Amino acid sequence: MEEDRPRTGTFWTASAHISSAMVGTILLYVAWDIAHLGWIAGPAAMCLISFLCYCTSCLLCDCYDSASPDRNCTYADSVRSILGMEFHYCVVASHYFGSRTLIKLPINFCIQMYSKKCRVTFNYVIIGTLDSQNISIFRVIFSGGVKAKACAFIQYLTIFGMAVEIMVAASWSMMAIKYTNCYHKRNGEKKCDTLSNPYAIIFGITEILLSQIPDFDGIWWVSIVSVVMLFTNAFIGLGLAIARVAAGGSHKSNEAVTGTKKIWRSFRALGDITFAYSFSEILIEIQDTISESESESKSKSTMKKATLWSTVVMTTLFMLWGCVGYAAFGDLTPEDLTNSAFDGPFWLIYIANAASLINLVGRYQIYSQPIFAVVEEQAAKRWRCTREREIPLPGLGQMNLFRLVWRTVFVILTTVISVAFPRFNDVVEIITLGFWPLAVYFPVEMYIKQKKIDRWSSTWVCLQMLSMACLAISIMATVGSIAGLKDYLKDYRPFRMKY
Repeated sequence: MEEDRPRTGTFWTASAHISSAMVGTILLYVAWDIAHLGWIAGPAAMCLISFLCYCTSCLLCDCYDSASPDRNCTYADSVRSILGMEFHYCVVASHYFGSRTLIKLPINFCIQMYSKKCRVTFNYVIIGTLDSQNISIFRVIFSGGVKAKACAFIQYLTIFGMAVEIMVAASWSMMAIKYTNCYHKRNGEKKCDTLSNPYAIIFGITEILLSQIPDFDGIWWVSIVSVVMLFTNAFIGLGLAIARVAAGGSHKSNEAVTGTKKIWRSFRALGDITFAYSFSEILIEIQDTISESESESKSKSTMKKATLWSTVVMTTLFMLWGCVGYAAFGDLTPEDLTNSAFDGPFWLIYIANAASLINLVGRYQIYSQPIFAVVEEQAAKRWRCTREREIPLPGLGQMNLFRLVWRTVFVILTTVISVAFPRFNDVVEIITLGFWPLAVYFPVEMYIKQKKIDRWSSTWVCLQMLSMACLAISIMATVGSIAGLKDYLKDYRPFRMKY
């Protein structure tokens, strides 16, 4: 991200970003999740995972800045700066680096440079010289470490997968509106099958227009609208579920789900809950929006408060939705609670799905902006003209040509994948092992390195136990995703997603 861009974020905008990022499809599935985990294990798992993810998010907030001369604007920057390899040695500067050395950014004695010989970007600090022998003593911090590259790969793959998942969910909401209208008119006597393709295209066109918002700071109002729509949808769903509970609810059991399938679904339910709290892939980017007038310590404090507030509010909402939904439908609780309560007023269901759709419009931008920024930054470093070339568009004024083309291509790509393979995000979760690397492993490792915690000390052991426990949860969730994906592929037909 550009380090010279204005930062105007506050506690409220950060909270809106986090709340919108957390909601995911868990709001639709949480009653189904609790139904498969049970009255005790379901709420207990939700409280435990929310607490663990809050703790690791606080560790990650402390990694926003480091000893590097540059600000860590992205998650990958933090990993590169803190977990990069460090060496101390002496070299003959004029002979070792050669005549092709390119100095990019001199800041006092700190220089970023690219060595043709080493083929790696790194920072070094001159800590001493021996002029008579033409020798300089360097402290070298390599930026091309394996951990930084792995983090960047997982982070941007996860963001891309989330963008596809949001596209699928948006198509589903629009199809639900059409289906509800058809069901109401025909009194449930005829089938009302609806294809997703035209609705995905409509949503894609909307996101192409919104994606031209320059950066994360410019979408604060989108996040606030998204959160308002989230609560609108949640309260309508709660109202419908409470009305069903008052009418007697459902006490039937799902006898078809037994044995191994019940275990796999329990693992999948656990995965749904963990993925709801794994917003770490964009946490540093959100923290980078906090107003530049605040000091480093105050910025971290503001971000931690926003994380705490968002976690408490969303956990309360998830718990209410899940428990009331389970009480209303029993063991036959559907995955999508709102659209299954057809005995309620139809106009309420319309509003609920419309609110869900608007919420998804905002969530797509929240997850897409970090990947927009990193690609445009790398392009600007290689080809300066990408930042300067602009074209006039009627009614929109001057638009950056590279931004217009690249972001349009990104939206089109996510749209095509969403209609071709709606369960693409399950594949991403399997490849990246779920939430563990970004939400737990890297925050713990960076915190240990930054605070210089001794190996085998009590703090080190506790942090490693936390990481291993979350790894076990992540493995179980991944197994559940594999089982669910296997069942889905039996009847899978590309470009034929129906409601």
